Amino acid sequence: MPGGAERVLRRRIGSVRNTKKITRAMELIAATRVARAQQRAKAARPYSEMLTGVIEDLAAGGAAVDHPLLRRAEKVERVAFVVCAGDRGLAGPYNSQVLRAAEREIQAVRADGGDYRILAVGKKVRDYFTFRNYTIDSFYGGFTDNPTFEDARAIAHRVRELFDSGDVDQVDLIFTEFVTLGTQRAVVRRFLPLEPVETMAEVGGGDAAALVGFSFEPSAEGVLFDLLPRYVEARLLTALLDAAASEHANRQRAMKAATDNAEELITKLSRALNRARQESITTEIMEIVGGAEALGADGDDDDAGNTKLESMLVERPDAASSVAAGQSSI
Repeated sequence: MPGGAERVLRRRIGSVRNTKKITRAMELIAATRVARAQQRAKAARPYSEMLTGVIEDLAAGGAAVDHPLLRRAEKVERVAFVVCAGDRGLAGPYNSQVLRAAEREIQAVRADGGDYRILAVGKKVRDYFTFRNYTIDSFYGGFTDNPTFEDARAIAHRVRELFDSGDVDQVDLIFTEFVTLGTQRAVVRRFLPLEPVETMAEVGGGDAAALVGFSFEPSAEGVLFDLLPRYVEARLLTALLDAAASEHANRQRAMKAATDNAEELITKLSRALNRARQESITTEIMEIVGGAEALGADGDDDDAGNTKLESMLVERPDAASSVAAGQSSI
């Protein structure tokens, strides 16, 4: 029935408009948070760069240490994966890209006969691998959209426990790298063991002359030994901040697409509603015209009957008297 179709369309248009308001609000919130996450990542960069520079300068100056974080296994059989995703959805392909990349790496290790450990950062990581019967070593959540240095330190502490004890031979970090506001990509990077000190000095461009005039207590090697764990924490914090900015950027784009789709759907439904209203009006007009024509046809039949009766009475007077008698009796 036309009226019922109109009610359904109006109800659906109202529902889509409410959804559009929600997605628009989420888009604006994500836009604000991605800017804030970029600022935090930028603010943390000087510390990381300075720490890296000091380590490279110490290495170039000849400082050599035998640190557990530099230990390299002859054969990598056990790998730990630090997988960083989000606690929430509605962020487009952000979570799925990281999860697929992590699962590919885990399957590759298992195919080679190795073992794995999963350090899940974000509820989506935990839920994804738990549902698929993977073993979760440890879980960290509730801060993925706003990580702090303490969060990075807690994860780094567990990573060091696994690596220092020999439970794993290698640690890989899987997260979404923030390139630009429109470009983010899932990356897999080796986290531990660290590059040899000599490689850090050579590749990083360390300058031994920068340390001239400095004295180290107890020694340059001791300072380097203590800085390597801080270096691991700084790298992990940088990855978490990149992941947070990427999550907000993906959510902003996803909500903008949802808002645009809602607007397009409202336009289509409005057109359908207009068509339904036109059909309803046309149907009502047709019913009125049909009724008027039927009433007109009934009136024509009454006039024709009266004319026929009058002609019969003129031709047959006896019939006229019969009709008069009948009327009087009535």
